[in-house]
Amino acid sequence: MSVARWIRRLAVAGVLLCFTVVVLGAYVRLTAAGLGCPDWPGCYGHLSPIGAAASAGAGKAWREMIHRYAASTLGLTILAIAFLALRARRQGVVSVPFALALLGLVVVQGLLGMLTVTWQLKPLIVTLHLMFGMTTLALLWWLTLSLPAGSWGAAARGGLGGAIRGGGASPITSAWRLTLLGLIALAVQIALGGWTSSNYAALACADFPTCQGAWWPHTDYRNAFVLWHGLNINYEGGVLGNPARVAIQLTHRLSALVTSVLLLLAAGFVLQRRGLSAARPRAWALLAALALQLVIAVSMVLKSFPLWLATLHTAGAALLLLATLALLRSLSVR
Repeated sequence: MSVARWIRRLAVAGVLLCFTVVVLGAYVRLTAAGLGCPDWPGCYGHLSPIGAAASAGAGKAWREMIHRYAASTLGLTILAIAFLALRARRQGVVSVPFALALLGLVVVQGLLGMLTVTWQLKPLIVTLHLMFGMTTLALLWWLTLSLPAGSWGAAARGGLGGAIRGGGASPITSAWRLTLLGLIALAVQIALGGWTSSNYAALACADFPTCQGAWWPHTDYRNAFVLWHGLNINYEGGVLGNPARVAIQLTHRLSALVTSVLLLLAAGFVLQRRGLSAARPRAWALLAALALQLVIAVSMVLKSFPLWLATLHTAGAALLLLATLALLRSLSVR
């Protein structure tokens, strides 16, 4: 089997693994299992949660360690991609700097995973851990989408540069810019989602579309987005007052509105232009992912935040990210 096929298979496996790790991370956080193993990388001094078997937190320890096992497997997969990229660097299958950047990213993820535990679920670290996880997923997906073109180098030469050189007012350029703007807004929204979750602010607004029965309840923006509160604080359950949590939740909702409008505009623009017919299936996929995520978000509030829906909300965000990147990629290849 050729190196290109091996890299493609590893990239696909990496996407599936990374998606699983992201969702498992959300499940661990939502079930208050983030500190199920108070040490790192082991659990109570062991490589498995056996040391927690006699404690009341055995279930939490198992959930945390399963998440770590999946993340470790992902790291090995990315290491294999980097090794093959170096081995086949003369063939130009994958850009070596790209593969090494991906490897460096997963190393940073491991460090953030350690700090998440040792710094007792500090919101800044938990949010960065989510963002780097989503970034890893995005890069693996971009690699997967690029490989069918024959090689990374060939895809890159017909990619973003080709779209921009096609003319400032061309439909493909306008669609690409709209989709990129939507992607940036989505990245901000995912970060706000992580900040909401890590500060336990989801329950601050238990109704929809209003919050606590008002369109703009009492908020505390002064403390809502303070990134650093110091060390030696256990953040499990949150440390902010309710007005600050309300401010976080309202910002998350307003950002969701802006993101939805931008992604709708991008997909709608593609669907209305005859010259972009090749990108239409991915525009429809983006609309489907957006609709699914909005239904999940509203249902989560109306059903009082059940665990399965809250976990599915993170999965929906990951799917929406993949759909947006797929559309952007289709507009990047000329």
